[in-house]
Amino acid sequence: MTTPTPPRPASSTHTAGSAALLLMASAFGSGLLALVRIKYTNFLFGAGPAQDAYLAAFKLPDLLAYFLIGGAASISLITILNRYREAGDDEGGDRALSVILTTMLVVLGVGVVLAEIFAPQYVWLANKGFRDDALRSSLCVTMTRIILPAQLFFFLGSVMGSRLQVRKIFIYQAFAPLLYNGGIIAGAFFLHRMVVFGKPLGVMSLAIGVVGGMLAGYALLNSFGAFRSGLHYSFTINFKDRAFREWLKLSLPLMIGVSLVMFDRQFINFFASTSNGGITLIGNAKDLFNAPFNIIGPAAGAASLPFFASLFQQKRGLDFSHSVSRAVSRLFAVGMMVSAWMIALAPWLMDLFRGGKFTHADAGATTQLFIVLSFTLGIWAVQGIYARAFYAASDTKTPAIAGTIIVVLSAPLYWVFFHAFDQLGLAIASDVGIFIQTASLALLLHKKRLVSFSHLEFAELARAFAAAIVAFAATHYATRWLPAVSTHRADILTLAAGSLVWAVIALIVLLALGSKLPAQILRRKA
Repeated sequence: MTTPTPPRPASSTHTAGSAALLLMASAFGSGLLALVRIKYTNFLFGAGPAQDAYLAAFKLPDLLAYFLIGGAASISLITILNRYREAGDDEGGDRALSVILTTMLVVLGVGVVLAEIFAPQYVWLANKGFRDDALRSSLCVTMTRIILPAQLFFFLGSVMGSRLQVRKIFIYQAFAPLLYNGGIIAGAFFLHRMVVFGKPLGVMSLAIGVVGGMLAGYALLNSFGAFRSGLHYSFTINFKDRAFREWLKLSLPLMIGVSLVMFDRQFINFFASTSNGGITLIGNAKDLFNAPFNIIGPAAGAASLPFFASLFQQKRGLDFSHSVSRAVSRLFAVGMMVSAWMIALAPWLMDLFRGGKFTHADAGATTQLFIVLSFTLGIWAVQGIYARAFYAASDTKTPAIAGTIIVVLSAPLYWVFFHAFDQLGLAIASDVGIFIQTASLALLLHKKRLVSFSHLEFAELARAFAAAIVAFAATHYATRWLPAVSTHRADILTLAAGSLVWAVIALIVLLALGSKLPAQILRRKA
């Protein structure tokens, strides 16, 4: 039994708005670190076999976590712990957390061991182009085995983080991704030249950094926060425990069901691996697309889930529907305008990552993929909100079944678009797939009378769309008046000028059309 320190005061908790802003600020800082990471790894390894193997090495660990713990242990656990919290039974909540955490660490540990054994077979199956490429295959297997144990740290951090989220404490979760990205950068910087068994570690230093970042950023930090908030943990393994069985019942659909959010990268890697550097190019486009997406999407989703769950458990159905629809409307509105900025300034954004072994041609190829992906920024963001609305309502079965059907139907799209348009086709297929996924979730929520379409802020969405179109046109036109650039300093100046035009024009159009979005954002900041 661990003796915790006294609980944190209520002043350390957050509202939905302040939590979202805190996590967005964290995501912004983490996004900047992620950009540094991408720049540095591109500089060191370029678009070639080493980075292809590294990016592909995440796929088996991700699948293991997805099928053994539902991809996000905290989603189901938050629902359970929130009920204990509402009933004033913190002791019962801690008992439930203890048994779920300990029992699933054993299960996940067995899964990690099996995955370590069968990693070569998975790499051969999941990466078509690696089958006749001994270098990429060998590197990928080694790094897969290095990264696999990090899933234990991620699960531990997710469980501890769920206790903090239920108490509206988000400060530890805010710092977790910063430490994670920092760990990868530190691993590359300090270890890539280290000689082990007569050879430099090279790209394997990134995999070591992943494990270190996951341990420090998720497991240790969130555990510290959970114990500081008053957690009483006991080492308990009990597969028959009522709380464990409830968690398993909620999580099982997430474990056996599949989602395009997860399998999008699996499909992309399978086809992109057929060309040397293909995984790196589209992986860079995806990661750079995720930088702004991670600021407005997951942060808002993570902050909203405990509040949605609380409304639903209080049987405030109308408030629940309005709350989800308001979050979707605002997030999609912001997403449309950020998409306009990304598309207009894509060439200069991507050129910043040129250098070292990452050539001008590599940056140009990434630009095309990035532009295609950028059209669906808002859709990717609100998909997470709609999914969390189901989870808050303790319905994990419906999105799991729908997701599985969508993945099966979408798989041929990747084949068709890849053979028609090569790498660009994979980006198009990703866009089409996520649109189908998001529209299906929204329709199912409406049919189940959980979230009504009528509660969406259509007028606000129309104003944001108009602002996005006008801001894009103005930014695109303004940048064409600037001289051609060939240095990173000039790229930054162009980005600064274009961003200023985009921000000013978007704000003018929103205010002219009577949008409430600027005032809402300012009020949230206040």
